Amino acid sequence: LQVDLWQPSSTFHIAEGTVTDVRVPRNLSRSLLPYLQQANIQYTILISDLQKAVENQTGLRSHRNRRSISGYNYEVYHSLEEIQDWMHHLNKTHPDLVHMFSVGKSYEGRPLFVLKLGKRSRPYKKAVWIDCGIHAREWIGPAFCQWFVQEALQTYQTDPAMRKMLTQLYFYIMPVFNVDGYHFSWTNDRFWRKTRSKNTRFRCHGVDANRNWKVKWCDEGASYHPCDDTYCGPFPESEPEVKAVAHFLRKHRKQIKAYLSFHAYAQMLLYPYSYKYATIPNFSCVESAAYNAVNALQSAYGIRYRYGPASSTLYVSSGSSMDWAYKNGIPYAFAFELRDTGHFGFLLPETLIKPTCTETMLAVKNITLHLLKKCH
Repeated sequence: LQVDLWQPSSTFHIAEGTVTDVRVPRNLSRSLLPYLQQANIQYTILISDLQKAVENQTGLRSHRNRRSISGYNYEVYHSLEEIQDWMHHLNKTHPDLVHMFSVGKSYEGRPLFVLKLGKRSRPYKKAVWIDCGIHAREWIGPAFCQWFVQEALQTYQTDPAMRKMLTQLYFYIMPVFNVDGYHFSWTNDRFWRKTRSKNTRFRCHGVDANRNWKVKWCDEGASYHPCDDTYCGPFPESEPEVKAVAHFLRKHRKQIKAYLSFHAYAQMLLYPYSYKYATIPNFSCVESAAYNAVNALQSAYGIRYRYGPASSTLYVSSGSSMDWAYKNGIPYAFAFELRDTGHFGFLLPETLIKPTCTETMLAVKNITLHLLKKCH
Protein backbone atom coordinates (compact mmCIF):
# COMPACT_ATOMS: atom_id res chain seq x y z
CA LEU A 1 0.00 0.00 0.00
CA GLN A 2 1.53 3.29 -1.10
CA VAL A 3 0.29 6.01 1.23
CA ASP A 4 1.34 9.60 1.79
CA LEU A 5 2.23 10.10 5.45
CA TRP A 6 1.04 13.45 6.73
CA GLN A 7 1.88 12.90 10.38
CA PRO A 8 4.48 11.79 11.37
CA SER A 9 6.60 12.40 8.29
CA SER A 10 8.26 9.00 8.26
CA THR A 11 7.47 5.39 9.15
CA PHE A 12 10.43 5.37 11.60
CA HIS A 13 8.21 7.23 14.02
CA ILE A 14 5.24 4.90 13.96
CA ALA A 15 4.97 2.60 16.95
CA GLU A 16 2.11 1.07 18.88
CA GLY A 17 -0.15 3.85 20.10
CA THR A 18 1.03 6.44 17.57
CA VAL A 19 -1.72 8.50 16.00
CA THR A 20 -0.97 8.62 12.29
CA ASP A 21 -2.51 10.71 9.50
CA VAL A 22 -2.31 9.20 6.04
CA ARG A 23 -3.56 10.18 2.63
CA VAL A 24 -4.63 7.29 0.43
CA PRO A 25 -5.60 7.21 -3.24
CA ARG A 26 -9.34 6.62 -3.67
CA ASN A 27 -8.99 3.09 -5.06
CA LEU A 28 -6.79 2.04 -2.14
CA SER A 29 -9.17 3.06 0.62
CA ARG A 30 -11.32 0.06 -0.34
CA SER A 31 -8.54 -2.32 0.60
CA LEU A 32 -7.07 -0.29 3.46
CA LEU A 33 -10.18 0.08 5.59
CA PRO A 34 -11.04 -3.66 5.81
CA TYR A 35 -7.37 -4.26 6.58
CA LEU A 36 -7.45 -1.80 9.48
CA GLN A 37 -10.65 -3.39 10.79
CA GLN A 38 -9.09 -6.84 10.61
CA ALA A 39 -5.98 -5.66 12.42
CA ASN A 40 -8.21 -4.03 15.03
CA ILE A 41 -6.74 -0.58 14.36
CA GLN A 42 -9.10 2.26 15.14
CA TYR A 43 -9.47 4.85 12.42
CA THR A 44 -11.41 8.02 11.63
CA ILE A 45 -11.94 9.47 8.18
CA LEU A 46 -10.97 13.13 8.52
CA ILE A 47 -11.46 14.27 4.91
CA SER A 48 -13.52 11.89 2.80
CA ASP A 49 -12.98 13.62 -0.54
CA LEU A 50 -9.61 15.33 -0.60
CA GLN A 51 -9.82 16.26 -4.27
CA LYS A 52 -13.00 18.18 -3.59
CA ALA A 53 -11.40 19.88 -0.57
CA VAL A 54 -8.42 20.96 -2.69
CA GLU A 55 -10.70 22.30 -5.41
CA ASN A 56 -12.80 24.16 -2.87
CA GLN A 57 -9.69 25.92 -1.65
CA THR A 58 -7.93 26.67 -4.93
CA GLY A 59 -10.76 26.49 -7.45
CA LEU A 60 -12.09 29.88 -6.43
CA ARG A 61 -8.89 31.58 -7.56
CA SER A 62 -10.01 32.58 -11.03
CA HIS A 63 -13.31 34.18 -10.02
CA ARG A 64 -12.23 35.57 -6.71
CA ASN A 65 -10.85 39.05 -6.54
CA ARG A 66 -7.26 38.33 -5.51
CA ARG A 67 -6.79 41.81 -4.11
CA SER A 68 -8.87 43.27 -1.32
CA ILE A 69 -9.99 46.90 -1.34
CA SER A 70 -6.81 48.14 0.30
CA GLY A 71 -4.59 46.13 -2.03
CA TYR A 72 -3.12 42.91 -0.75
CA ASN A 73 -5.28 40.34 1.02
CA TYR A 74 -3.47 38.67 3.92
CA GLU A 75 -6.34 36.27 4.58
CA VAL A 76 -5.90 34.19 1.43
CA TYR A 77 -3.05 31.98 0.24
CA HIS A 78 -0.83 33.51 -2.41
CA SER A 79 1.14 31.99 -5.27
CA LEU A 80 4.90 32.42 -5.41
CA GLU A 81 4.58 35.09 -8.08
CA GLU A 82 2.13 37.08 -5.97
CA ILE A 83 4.38 36.81 -2.91
CA GLN A 84 7.42 38.00 -4.85
CA ASP A 85 5.48 40.91 -6.37
CA TRP A 86 4.34 41.81 -2.85
CA MET A 87 7.96 41.81 -1.63
CA HIS A 88 9.03 44.10 -4.48
CA HIS A 89 6.13 46.40 -3.68
CA LEU A 90 7.04 46.69 0.02
CA ASN A 91 10.65 47.30 -0.90
CA LYS A 92 9.53 50.27 -3.01
CA THR A 93 6.94 51.69 -0.63
CA HIS A 94 8.75 51.30 2.72
CA PRO A 95 12.37 52.22 2.01
CA ASP A 96 12.87 53.35 5.61
CA LEU A 97 12.02 49.94 7.10
CA VAL A 98 12.33 47.35 4.34
CA HIS A 99 15.28 46.19 2.30
CA MET A 100 14.85 43.26 -0.09
CA PHE A 101 17.75 41.15 -1.29
CA SER A 102 18.47 37.67 -2.61
CA VAL A 103 20.71 35.09 -0.90
CA GLY A 104 21.06 32.96 -4.01
CA LYS A 105 19.16 30.93 -6.56
CA SER A 106 17.02 27.80 -6.28
CA TYR A 107 17.62 24.57 -8.20
CA GLU A 108 15.29 25.77 -10.97
CA GLY A 109 16.95 29.19 -11.01
CA ARG A 110 14.47 31.26 -9.01
CA PRO A 111 15.85 34.02 -6.76
CA LEU A 112 15.78 33.33 -3.00
CA PHE A 113 14.40 36.59 -1.67
CA VAL A 114 14.71 37.81 1.91
CA LEU A 115 13.29 40.97 3.48
CA LYS A 116 15.43 42.84 5.97
CA LEU A 117 13.04 44.61 8.28
CA GLY A 118 14.00 47.24 10.83
CA LYS A 119 14.91 50.84 11.47
CA ARG A 120 18.40 51.77 10.36
CA SER A 121 18.99 53.34 13.75
CA ARG A 122 22.60 52.31 14.39
CA PRO A 123 25.34 50.59 12.43
CA TYR A 124 25.32 47.34 14.39
CA LYS A 125 22.15 45.64 15.55
CA LYS A 126 21.32 42.12 16.63
CA ALA A 127 19.01 40.24 14.33
CA VAL A 128 16.30 37.58 14.20
CA TRP A 129 16.01 35.19 11.25
CA ILE A 130 12.55 33.94 10.26
CA ASP A 131 11.85 31.45 7.47
CA CYS A 132 8.64 29.88 6.22
CA GLY A 133 7.84 27.25 3.64
CA ILE A 134 10.79 24.85 3.91
CA HIS A 135 8.16 22.20 3.17
CA ALA A 136 6.12 23.15 0.12
CA ARG A 137 2.67 21.92 1.12
CA GLU A 138 2.63 23.76 4.47
CA TRP A 139 0.96 26.86 3.03
CA ILE A 140 0.10 28.45 6.36
CA GLY A 141 3.85 29.10 6.86
CA PRO A 142 4.35 31.62 4.05
CA ALA A 143 0.98 33.15 4.99
CA PHE A 144 2.34 33.80 8.48
CA CYS A 145 5.61 35.30 7.22
CA GLN A 146 3.62 37.79 5.16
CA TRP A 147 1.32 38.51 8.08
CA PHE A 148 4.31 39.21 10.32
CA VAL A 149 5.77 41.78 7.92
CA GLN A 150 2.42 43.47 7.38
CA GLU A 151 1.73 43.65 11.12
CA ALA A 152 5.20 45.04 11.82
CA LEU A 153 4.84 47.79 9.24
CA GLN A 154 1.28 48.61 10.29
CA THR A 155 1.81 48.81 14.03
CA TYR A 156 5.33 50.26 14.07
CA GLN A 157 3.99 53.77 14.77
CA THR A 158 1.36 52.82 17.33
CA ASP A 159 2.66 49.80 19.27
CA PRO A 160 5.58 50.53 21.63
CA ALA A 161 6.62 46.85 21.70
CA MET A 162 6.81 46.65 17.90
CA ARG A 163 8.61 49.97 17.77
CA LYS A 164 11.18 48.66 20.25
CA MET A 165 11.63 45.47 18.24
CA LEU A 166 12.21 47.27 14.94
CA THR A 167 14.44 49.91 16.53
CA GLN A 168 16.67 47.53 18.46
CA LEU A 169 16.74 44.59 16.03
CA TYR A 170 16.76 43.62 12.40
CA PHE A 171 14.48 40.86 11.16
CA TYR A 172 15.56 38.77 8.20
CA ILE A 173 12.37 37.25 6.82
CA MET A 174 12.25 34.60 4.09
CA PRO A 175 8.58 34.07 3.24
CA VAL A 176 9.21 31.10 0.93
CA PHE A 177 12.34 29.04 1.53
CA ASN A 178 11.54 26.20 -0.86
CA VAL A 179 10.47 28.32 -3.83
CA ASP A 180 10.51 25.54 -6.45
CA GLY A 181 8.53 23.16 -4.27
CA TYR A 182 6.01 25.84 -3.30
CA HIS A 183 5.45 26.75 -6.94
CA PHE A 184 5.02 23.06 -7.76
CA SER A 185 2.44 22.67 -4.97
CA TRP A 186 0.38 25.37 -6.73
CA THR A 187 0.73 24.04 -10.26
CA ASN A 188 1.08 20.25 -10.07
CA ASP A 189 0.75 18.55 -6.70
CA ARG A 190 -0.84 20.33 -3.74
CA PHE A 191 0.82 17.87 -1.33
CA TRP A 192 4.39 18.15 -2.57
CA ARG A 193 6.87 18.52 0.31
CA LYS A 194 10.45 18.44 -0.96
CA THR A 195 12.63 20.60 -3.21
CA ARG A 196 12.57 19.92 -6.96
CA SER A 197 16.15 18.83 -7.69
CA LYS A 198 16.43 15.85 -10.03
CA ASN A 199 17.85 12.47 -9.14
CA THR A 200 19.10 10.82 -12.31
CA ARG A 201 19.30 7.27 -10.99
CA PHE A 202 15.89 7.05 -9.39
CA ARG A 203 13.88 9.49 -11.48
CA CYS A 204 12.54 10.93 -8.23
CA HIS A 205 12.50 14.62 -7.60
CA GLY A 206 13.47 16.52 -4.54
CA VAL A 207 15.16 16.42 -1.18
CA ASP A 208 13.63 17.18 2.21
CA ALA A 209 15.12 20.63 2.81
CA ASN A 210 14.75 20.09 6.55
CA ARG A 211 16.95 16.96 6.51
CA ASN A 212 19.70 18.43 4.32
CA TRP A 213 21.63 20.48 6.91
CA LYS A 214 25.08 19.61 8.11
CA VAL A 215 24.20 18.47 11.61
CA LYS A 216 24.08 14.70 12.26
CA TRP A 217 23.18 14.52 8.56
CA CYS A 218 21.12 11.53 7.40
CA ASP A 219 21.03 9.86 10.77
CA GLU A 220 17.79 8.87 12.54
CA GLY A 221 14.55 10.26 11.11
CA ALA A 222 15.96 10.82 7.62
CA SER A 223 16.05 8.52 4.62
CA TYR A 224 18.78 7.64 2.12
CA HIS A 225 16.20 6.76 -0.50
CA PRO A 226 15.62 9.52 -3.10
CA CYS A 227 11.94 8.69 -3.45
CA ASP A 228 11.17 9.07 0.24
CA ASP A 229 9.58 12.20 1.68
CA THR A 230 12.38 12.54 4.23
CA TYR A 231 15.25 11.98 1.74
CA CYS A 232 18.32 13.71 3.15
CA GLY A 233 19.93 14.34 -0.25
CA PRO A 234 23.21 13.03 -1.72
CA PHE A 235 25.28 15.11 0.74
CA PRO A 236 24.72 17.93 3.28
CA GLU A 237 23.78 21.27 1.68
CA SER A 238 23.32 19.53 -1.67
CA GLU A 239 20.26 21.73 -2.19
CA PRO A 240 21.14 25.22 -3.43
CA GLU A 241 18.40 26.69 -1.20
CA VAL A 242 19.88 25.14 1.94
CA LYS A 243 23.42 26.02 0.90
CA ALA A 244 22.48 29.66 0.25
CA VAL A 245 20.70 30.15 3.58
CA ALA A 246 23.40 28.29 5.52
CA HIS A 247 26.02 30.51 3.90
CA PHE A 248 24.08 33.66 4.82
CA LEU A 249 23.56 32.53 8.43
CA ARG A 250 27.23 31.56 8.78
CA LYS A 251 28.28 34.96 7.50
CA HIS A 252 26.01 36.74 9.98
CA ARG A 253 26.29 34.30 12.90
CA LYS A 254 27.62 36.98 15.28
CA GLN A 255 24.66 39.23 14.59
CA ILE A 256 21.81 36.72 14.50
CA LYS A 257 20.58 35.81 17.99
CA ALA A 258 17.38 33.94 17.13
CA TYR A 259 16.34 31.52 14.40
CA LEU A 260 12.61 30.86 13.90
CA SER A 261 11.30 28.40 11.34
CA PHE A 262 7.60 27.94 10.56
CA HIS A 263 6.07 24.60 9.67
CA ALA A 264 2.70 22.84 9.85
CA TYR A 265 0.98 21.04 11.35
CA ALA A 266 0.90 19.90 14.99
CA GLN A 267 0.42 23.00 17.21
CA MET A 268 3.82 22.81 18.83
CA LEU A 269 6.72 25.08 19.66
CA LEU A 270 9.95 23.10 19.41
CA TYR A 271 13.55 23.84 20.33
CA PRO A 272 16.78 21.78 20.05
CA TYR A 273 17.75 19.13 19.92
CA SER A 274 15.93 17.36 17.14
CA TYR A 275 18.58 14.75 16.45
CA LYS A 276 19.13 13.45 19.99
CA TYR A 277 17.55 13.26 23.44
CA ALA A 278 19.81 15.67 25.29
CA THR A 279 19.45 18.94 27.12
CA ILE A 280 20.87 22.07 25.49
CA PRO A 281 23.32 24.16 27.57
CA ASN A 282 21.05 27.22 27.74
CA PHE A 283 17.96 25.11 28.41
CA SER A 284 16.47 27.26 31.17
CA CYS A 285 16.50 30.41 29.01
CA VAL A 286 15.07 28.72 25.97
CA GLU A 287 12.53 26.74 27.97
CA SER A 288 11.20 29.82 29.76
CA ALA A 289 11.01 31.68 26.43
CA ALA A 290 8.97 28.79 25.00
CA TYR A 291 6.72 28.58 28.06
CA ASN A 292 5.92 32.29 27.91
CA ALA A 293 5.44 32.25 24.14
CA VAL A 294 2.98 29.37 24.33
CA ASN A 295 0.99 31.15 27.04
CA ALA A 296 0.91 34.34 24.98
CA LEU A 297 -0.32 32.35 21.99
CA GLN A 298 -3.04 30.68 24.04
CA SER A 299 -4.32 34.02 25.31
CA ALA A 300 -5.80 34.85 21.90
CA TYR A 301 -8.17 31.94 21.17
CA GLY A 302 -7.38 29.35 23.81
CA ILE A 303 -5.33 27.20 21.43
CA ARG A 304 -2.89 25.23 23.57
CA TYR A 305 0.47 24.50 21.99
CA ARG A 306 2.72 21.75 23.30
CA TYR A 307 6.32 22.82 23.68
CA GLY A 308 9.66 21.21 24.41
CA PRO A 309 12.74 19.71 22.78
CA ALA A 310 11.84 18.55 19.26
CA SER A 311 13.17 15.01 19.76
CA SER A 312 10.90 14.18 22.68
CA THR A 313 7.96 16.48 21.82
CA LEU A 314 7.59 15.58 18.14
CA TYR A 315 10.13 12.94 17.05
CA VAL A 316 13.84 12.49 16.41
CA SER A 317 15.02 13.92 13.09
CA SER A 318 18.53 14.64 11.91
CA GLY A 319 19.83 17.33 9.58
CA SER A 320 17.23 19.97 10.55
CA SER A 321 17.70 23.71 10.10
CA MET A 322 16.89 24.43 13.74
CA ASP A 323 19.60 22.12 15.11
CA TRP A 324 22.05 23.51 12.57
CA ALA A 325 21.30 27.11 13.56
CA TYR A 326 21.75 26.25 17.22
CA LYS A 327 24.99 24.36 16.58
CA ASN A 328 26.25 27.36 14.63
CA GLY A 329 25.99 29.69 17.57
CA ILE A 330 22.44 31.05 17.34
CA PRO A 331 21.31 30.71 20.98
CA TYR A 332 17.55 30.88 20.41
CA ALA A 333 16.47 28.39 17.77
CA PHE A 334 12.81 27.45 17.45
CA ALA A 335 10.55 25.61 15.06
CA PHE A 336 6.84 26.31 15.14
CA GLU A 337 4.36 23.68 13.99
CA LEU A 338 1.28 25.81 13.31
CA ARG A 339 -2.39 24.77 13.19
CA ASP A 340 -4.01 22.36 13.21
CA THR A 341 -3.63 18.87 14.68
CA GLY A 342 -4.95 16.95 11.68
CA HIS A 343 -8.58 17.83 11.13
CA PHE A 344 -7.65 19.85 8.05
CA GLY A 345 -3.95 19.01 8.07
CA PHE A 346 -2.12 20.76 5.23
CA LEU A 347 -5.43 22.06 3.87
CA LEU A 348 -5.99 24.63 6.61
CA PRO A 349 -8.91 26.76 5.34
CA GLU A 350 -8.30 30.39 4.48
CA THR A 351 -10.80 31.40 7.17
CA LEU A 352 -8.27 30.15 9.74
CA ILE A 353 -5.35 32.20 8.42
CA LYS A 354 -6.28 35.23 10.51
CA PRO A 355 -6.69 33.50 13.90
CA THR A 356 -3.63 31.33 13.31
CA CYS A 357 -1.45 34.30 12.40
CA THR A 358 -2.86 36.52 15.15
CA GLU A 359 -2.02 34.04 17.91
CA THR A 360 1.37 33.14 16.38
CA MET A 361 2.24 36.83 16.21
CA LEU A 362 1.84 37.05 20.00
CA ALA A 363 4.25 34.16 20.48
CA VAL A 364 6.86 35.63 18.14
CA LYS A 365 6.68 39.06 19.78
CA ASN A 366 7.02 37.37 23.13
CA ILE A 367 10.16 35.46 22.11
CA THR A 368 11.65 38.60 20.58
CA LEU A 369 11.07 40.73 23.66
CA HIS A 370 12.46 37.92 25.81
CA LEU A 371 15.58 38.03 23.67
CA LEU A 372 15.97 41.78 24.24
CA LYS A 373 15.68 41.27 28.01
CA LYS A 374 18.74 38.98 27.92
CA CYS A 375 18.24 35.80 29.84
CA HIS A 376 21.35 34.12 31.20
